[in-house]
Amino acid sequence: MALPFLAGVRVVDVSQYIPGPYAALMLADMGAEVVKVEPPGGDPMRGLGPRDRDGISPFWKLMNGGKTVVELDLKQSAAKDAFAGLLAAADVLIESYRPGVMDRLGFGRDRLQQLNPRLVHAALSGYGQSGPWRLRTGHDLNYVALAGGLAASGALISDEKRRPAMMAPPVADFASGLQTTMTICGALIGRGRSGKGAYLDLSLAETVLAWQSLNLTAALRPGFEPALAANLLNGGAACYQIYEAADGRFVTLAAIEEKFWANFCAAIGHPEWTGRQWETMPQAALVAELGALFASRAAEAWERLLGSVDCCFGLVVDPVDLPAHPQVAARAMLTLHETADPTIEALFPVHVDGVAPGPRPRVAFADAAAVLGRWQALS
Repeated sequence: MALPFLAGVRVVDVSQYIPGPYAALMLADMGAEVVKVEPPGGDPMRGLGPRDRDGISPFWKLMNGGKTVVELDLKQSAAKDAFAGLLAAADVLIESYRPGVMDRLGFGRDRLQQLNPRLVHAALSGYGQSGPWRLRTGHDLNYVALAGGLAASGALISDEKRRPAMMAPPVADFASGLQTTMTICGALIGRGRSGKGAYLDLSLAETVLAWQSLNLTAALRPGFEPALAANLLNGGAACYQIYEAADGRFVTLAAIEEKFWANFCAAIGHPEWTGRQWETMPQAALVAELGALFASRAAEAWERLLGSVDCCFGLVVDPVDLPAHPQVAARAMLTLHETADPTIEALFPVHVDGVAPGPRPRVAFADAAAVLGRWQALS
């Protein structure tokens, strides 16, 4: 069940893959009515990854729960008319075309202003609507690379060699979706005061760049440069590290505060390590010593020893084990759809007034004319 925060808000979503659809999913979770407009054949994400018995990817279904999907070929005049009608009655437009495509389709900024001056138009692109890279192609890995997200994230392969690491789920895709949702909500509040819509130029790369103030500032300071596996938060410290246990599973230690580190050292029987927390980084020797220690027992044995110790310790949880994890289960954040093609859906991550989020409606399909007729009748 959707939250009531955006009840009455109408969203037209013509975006594809993850970023825009995820933004629209969050708006639907907060009560907005979302109509997803797809071209003939649908969003390419319908064919991404495994496919259900109906030939459609479950990933596409998960990104579009709670929405109504209509098909329009925006290269055809009748479809353009229907799309214009939807936009005239909508509050929000989310699109992820390459810069210039909306103009070529006949829905540039001037046309949208004529159709609906109250429309909040979120244009989500890889690098933004301006600049020399505005038309350059890319995907999540490229955007995170440009924005500094890979330069300081990765593993120390040897004393001389370091390697950046890919991140999953795709950081720029989901970060830009959240940024889009937040900015749209802000624009809607602003519209309530001014009566005017807004044009939001959002970039996937810039959503990651916006997180880089700490690394950018560190790069200016000698000794703090954000080299791979060299600093406190990226693998250079023994107290903030991933270790492999005897059974091949991994555990995490994040004992940044001195009290947590002292508690950890006492619990493992090595109080002499307490004073070594802030040795010069990268702390290859101390990391190796802790690595050898963690390799002496299975992960669950470490959980039994350290799980109740106030030291910021935790197992690396495999996705298959997440639904049964006591904390995840207690918070009711996952919904299992036990069908012929089962899925597990992560819900809107907020408890409101002590109540967990309810399950989302499944994606629905409709005729554009029927949706437009209903919207016009209610306007």
